[in-house]
Amino acid sequence: MAHTEGNLEAPTRHPLDWKNPDFYNEQSLFEELERVYDLCHGCRRCNSLCAAFPTLFDLVDESPTMEVDGVNKSDYWKVVDHCYLCDLCYNTKCPYTPPHEWNIDFPHLMLRAKAVRFNDGAVKAGEKVLANTDAVGKLSTIPVVVNAVNSANKVKTLRKLLDKALGVHPEAKLPIYDSKPLRKRMKGHGDAGHNAQVAGETTGKVAIFATCFGNYNEPDLGEDLVKVLRHNQVQVRLVDQERCCGMPKLELGDLAAVAAAKEANVPALATLVDQGWDIMAPVPSCVLMFRQELPLMFPGDQQVEKVASAIYDPFEYLMLRHKEGALNTEFKQPLGKVAYHAACHQRVQMIGQKTKQCLELVPDTEVHTIERCSGHDGTYGVKTRSYDAAMKIAKPVVNRVKQAEADHYGSDCPMAGRFIEHGLADGSVTEHPVSLLRKAYSI
Repeated sequence: MAHTEGNLEAPTRHPLDWKNPDFYNEQSLFEELERVYDLCHGCRRCNSLCAAFPTLFDLVDESPTMEVDGVNKSDYWKVVDHCYLCDLCYNTKCPYTPPHEWNIDFPHLMLRAKAVRFNDGAVKAGEKVLANTDAVGKLSTIPVVVNAVNSANKVKTLRKLLDKALGVHPEAKLPIYDSKPLRKRMKGHGDAGHNAQVAGETTGKVAIFATCFGNYNEPDLGEDLVKVLRHNQVQVRLVDQERCCGMPKLELGDLAAVAAAKEANVPALATLVDQGWDIMAPVPSCVLMFRQELPLMFPGDQQVEKVASAIYDPFEYLMLRHKEGALNTEFKQPLGKVAYHAACHQRVQMIGQKTKQCLELVPDTEVHTIERCSGHDGTYGVKTRSYDAAMKIAKPVVNRVKQAEADHYGSDCPMAGRFIEHGLADGSVTEHPVSLLRKAYSI
């Protein structure tokens, strides 16, 4: 029977059938893993994206039959371990995604495998701690605790203990915690600014979903975003309350925790949308969570759909306003050459190179775009079992930054930017594109 060689239509996404009992049936899972692994083995177009595909192909090539049927089923998990759900294979490489009859959704198959393993109790306690960003963040903002945590991250003997306890590689660069998170900095300063100016689909009123990282680790990024938005006559506030968007739990396979986070976040965000606010998050993974993953987990949920249609990437928002003549282009300071890493979770949203376009509005500014994975990908870049693979993935990006000899470098994903900084190890410091824009405005 002949099959069509690749899609002739744009890929579509099926809802995640995670409430179906068969979703967690291990025999059913392994049958689907074998089917998809065999098709991937026959294609191999995704070999350059991450460590999941080289791991699969090595297992096949080293098996007695040199086919998937020769791979030990227990080794299937080695492929799952290297998938961090970036979605690039689905959106940029795979020719057999729906509506193709082979119906391959590799990231969501890996997510299903992670969920099966989580439900079976096979996920270690240390990994659960690393994914609990809310609890760790809140604890680390206590002044005495934050100083102890940040200091401990630099002590080799303590890092070895952290490796044993949580599986965190001793050489991995861990995020620092700020004792004055963004929420504390913004207290009493919400809703300030200008009268809302509608521009195209944007209302000119933005409620910022600070995100765990933007709140606890890099509140300066949140402050820069507020300054840039207000400089562009946008009214700004923080979301009244928030929990982690759920992406770390999704990557762990803890779908019940993702659902709990959705129940905490979505009603509050939907209320803000009803009140005329657009939603924005400074971390691409959080935008992707609300824009793609939750709608696929909860198809037909009107509140989820409402939030998904009203949440924006910062530069996507600014360029939408620029299209309507509502972006302030009176820049005071050129940026020179910028080595810009396009974050995977931003790329798969298919909004285009809005960050590059916006930065290049600054006079005497040249942006060199790097479209490769940074290797960090949530906790993947700090775990002992995947740190070496993450550094290998990051190496081409690090080399591109070196070759650019740029005045600035950074990524829309602050964690990716820090991982590139770690790979460079030359004393240079990553700068988020939002922070670069504030610098260009001299505000």
